[in-house]
This record gives sequence, C-alpha cells and structure tokens, in this order.
Amino acid sequence: MVVEIVILAMIAAFLGLRLYAVLGRRPEQNEEPVRGRVEQPDPAAAPRPLQPRLAENPAQPPRPIAIPAEAAGFEQEAEAGVRAIIGADRRFDVSLFLIGAKSAYGMVLEAFWRGDKDALGQLCDADVFESFAAAIDARVAAGEQLDSRLIRIEEAKIVAARFDAPIALVTVRFVADIASITRDANGVLIAGSLNDAIESRDLWTFRRDLTSRDPDWVLDETDEG
Repeated sequence: MVVEIVILAMIAAFLGLRLYAVLGRRPEQNEEPVRGRVEQPDPAAAPRPLQPRLAENPAQPPRPIAIPAEAAGFEQEAEAGVRAIIGADRRFDVSLFLIGAKSAYGMVLEAFWRGDKDALGQLCDADVFESFAAAIDARVAAGEQLDSRLIRIEEAKIVAARFDAPIALVTVRFVADIASITRDANGVLIAGSLNDAIESRDLWTFRRDLTSRDPDWVLDETDEG
C-alpha cells in the first residue's frame, strides 16, 4: 500500500512538472508559444498575403507571387487594358462586369429571336442595332418563324480591353450552347432542332463612356469567336 502511494505521488509530481513546462513558462527565443484556445479570425481584418520564399542569394529581393490572369476572368493579352480601365474607374470589377455581360448576352439574343427592336435599341449601339434589325426584317419578309433557346453559357472571358479616354472597350468571348429551329410561313420545320444544342462561339465588344453617369455598357460590336 505504501509503495502504491509513493508511486502515485511520483506520477503526480512528474505530471505537474510537465504541465508547468508547457503552460507555466514563457517560450524561449524562436519557440512558438502554446495557445490556450482556438482563435477565431477577425472578419473585418484583411487577409494576410502569403510571404514568398527568400531567394537563395540574399542580395536578390524575393519576387512577388504572380496570379495568372486567366484565374481573374481575363486572358493575359487583356491585362494591360483591364488595368487601364481600373485606373480610370476604380469601381470597375471584372467579376461583376462578366456577370452583367452574360446577362446582356442572353437579353440581346432573346430580343433578336423574338424580333424586339425596342429592347435591342436599348442594349446595342446604332451599328449593331441596324444589323440586328435588318436580319429581323429579312426573317419577317421571308415569313420565317424562329424558335431558339439559350441552354447554357459555358464560358465568358475577357480577351481584349482598352481605354481610349474617356471610352472603355471590353471584348468578351462567349461559348454557349444554343438550340434553335426555323419554320417557314406554313409552320413547316426547315432547319434546326430543339433536342440538339449547338455550340456557339461569339466575340462581343462592350463600350462605355467612363465620364457618363449612366453605368450601363452597350454592345458595340459582334463577331464570331
């Protein structure tokens, strides 16, 4: 019994010393202090940038880590133009612009398919509007009926951008799946299928005067991508 008490006392003393070694002393130099709890990040604090590894030659400063332009929604060739636009308008945001561009892409196509010239006039500049209007008039003159549907937009990426003060021009490549059929004046199917979507690749250029109070961009040019 006495032996057991002595052994237990020794164990208690050993544990006490270990606890003191961990919790009851200041960390030595270059030693990470033990945290007593899990610290929650401050949501208002800005994230800390990752520090690049030091170069082997201390005389050479470490080079910053570059983020590929493709990850930001634009191709490398468009980076200089995007930076110029941001420099002229700090409110310009690539992600928000692309969301609006995809929305405009769908609205313009829908307006063209149903022959809505009023809607097209609000979304396009004069030259693009005239091209769409001429195609609508030709379709009506031929008595053709168009039934098209935008199934999905697979990609929307900025491939070119430039700032010619005060005008900003941004070209977006759209890759989309579209199903479409065309019927003649008698309702007979003459082309297309709603069951098989076809990939469409378009290059659309949007324009905006950055000095204008109107925040909307208009479709300035269309081309095949």
